[in-house]
Amino acid sequence: MPLLPLKALHIIFIVTWFAGLFYIVRLFIYQCEAQTRPPQERDILTKQFKLMSRRLWKGITWPSAILTAITGPWLLMQIPGYLDQPWMHLKLSLVVLLYAYHLYCHKIFSEQQKDNVNHAGHVQATFFRISTISDFHELSSFTRSAKFSSCCS
Repeated sequence: MPLLPLKALHIIFIVTWFAGLFYIVRLFIYQCEAQTRPPQERDILTKQFKLMSRRLWKGITWPSAILTAITGPWLLMQIPGYLDQPWMHLKLSLVVLLYAYHLYCHKIFSEQQKDNVNHAGHVQATFFRISTISDFHELSSFTRSAKFSSCCS
């Protein structure tokens, strides 16, 4: 596959993956907060948030993470010189952390799908803020690498 379409696909998969990671935590918080509502309202909200989470996680976030994991190494195979760059080592370290974060979110997702909602909303809100900073750094790192490669390819 030509380099530019591959880069475009990689960026699209990263953006949709990040969107899923941002929004899934928000849905986790909503589901936690729904547990404080009166029983009838809680049941309706919990059912709806579980459905929204399942569609987001299985339909967007996981497929995007997998496709990102495929297109990233594919790009590196086409431009192996990137592996000699210090910023790429930092970027790949952050990518490993992002996948660890993704797996942790999957653990929370699985628990909440089983109605095991034991994570405090304020703890998840803090976790959400930290992940936003991490995701922004990864995205800005990718943007810098795209700028470097466009002038060199």
